[in-house]
Amino acid sequence: MADPQGFLTVRERELPARRPVPVRLRDWKEVYEDQELDQLQRQAGRCMDCGIPFCHTGCPLGNLIPEWNDLAWKGRWRDAHHRLHATNNFPEFTGRLCPAPCETACVLGINQPAVTIKQVEVTIVEQAFQWGGILPQQPERLSGKTVAVVGSGPAGLAAAQQLTRAGHTVAVYERADKPGGLLRYGIPEFKMEKHVLDRRVAQMEAEGTRFRCGVAVGEDLTGEQLRARYDAVVLAIGATVPRDLPVPGRELHGIHQAMDYLPQGNRAALGQQVPDQILATGKDVVVIGGGDTGADCIGTALRQGARSVTSLEILPRPGEERPAGQPWPTYPMLYRVASAHEEGGEREYAVSTVEALGDEGGAVRALKIVEVELRDGRFEPVEGTEREIPTQLVLLAMGFLGPQTEGLLAQLGVDRDARTNVVRDGQFMTSVPGVFVAGDAGRGQSLIVWAIAEGRSAAHGVDSWLMGTRSQLPRPVNPTDRPLGI
Repeated sequence: MADPQGFLTVRERELPARRPVPVRLRDWKEVYEDQELDQLQRQAGRCMDCGIPFCHTGCPLGNLIPEWNDLAWKGRWRDAHHRLHATNNFPEFTGRLCPAPCETACVLGINQPAVTIKQVEVTIVEQAFQWGGILPQQPERLSGKTVAVVGSGPAGLAAAQQLTRAGHTVAVYERADKPGGLLRYGIPEFKMEKHVLDRRVAQMEAEGTRFRCGVAVGEDLTGEQLRARYDAVVLAIGATVPRDLPVPGRELHGIHQAMDYLPQGNRAALGQQVPDQILATGKDVVVIGGGDTGADCIGTALRQGARSVTSLEILPRPGEERPAGQPWPTYPMLYRVASAHEEGGEREYAVSTVEALGDEGGAVRALKIVEVELRDGRFEPVEGTEREIPTQLVLLAMGFLGPQTEGLLAQLGVDRDARTNVVRDGQFMTSVPGVFVAGDAGRGQSLIVWAIAEGRSAAHGVDSWLMGTRSQLPRPVNPTDRPLGI
């Protein structure tokens, strides 16, 4: 184990400081300052190397957490990075963006603050990048097989890298102008600067992965053409159909889906020209939805100079301690303060939108909301609680319903379940032979760590199917796996 007495002598959980709010609101840089390595190593030393490490249960990738905690504590960064990359292609992504279900499953977390697993993870990989330890891993020989990966989000990137390293010729298709999917144009710069993504894409290109950007598969290239060109196809197209707000006034100007707003903000932050950009400058902004996407909207709106920001959530405010029905090691519903919440705005819980009210020009001027309470499994309005919230910009961040069904999926003829997710078997193959699916398109909206795990597992299935033998690639998860409370 790491420090045998670490969990006894270091009882406080120490994380890097966030930059001062007035400073970080003036730029788009990541919010966290660097952490001193000796402080980080003390935190890694709190790991108890449990006989049954439940952090493995919390992590879909099966990360070897006690092992690299021990190596980080000892300062053996080279060995730590090898253990880290043994299970995770992109720890610099998960170390910044994953909500860390491993930490809520940490055994130490039963009666102390959990080990800062996520921070140890990102520090290990950044150390490896600094001393040049992360190099292209080119295959020893080529298989002669070709694979198309549609979508370059975390699932697509993970599948592509694994298959390239197995010796297959892989082309990744992305409809945007650069690879990365939501990692590039959905995640704001203040959560992950895009040079972090670019350096990993450069590694993949050096390994032999080919990126075909600006190609909308299903339009520019049909599903039939794709299958004719490649021996196998991996669908990593995500769950991109947003949940809408079915209330009177939805058609008013100034009401937008979060994923129409955030990519524009990202492009502008990167110095790109964005015609007719949706801006929060000088406006009263209302964000409907209290999850990560809602927090991203809050941080973006505040950096654009919003006059006020209000976040609405239909669920009641969570508590700060585990509910009785969500015991350790499940991922509990807790009141969490993201960096964006710390920067400003109001958070309102147990409210529902009744109507959007417009001005004479057809633009939204206010939302009519009402308090709600849960009765017999349904949210019912509380009489006499209706009120109006002034707003000139409403952002809908209420999650996603599933993948886009028209176009590519219809052309391929893959089966879908009742929730429109693509059906797959135990090897991540769809109902169409040679067509596989990974990530949100098959699983439904989920976490980045699940996307990477599914991409790695789908690569195992593709490799086995192409070569007719059991693949040597790792297979972290089964399609039927479900997280503990996530």
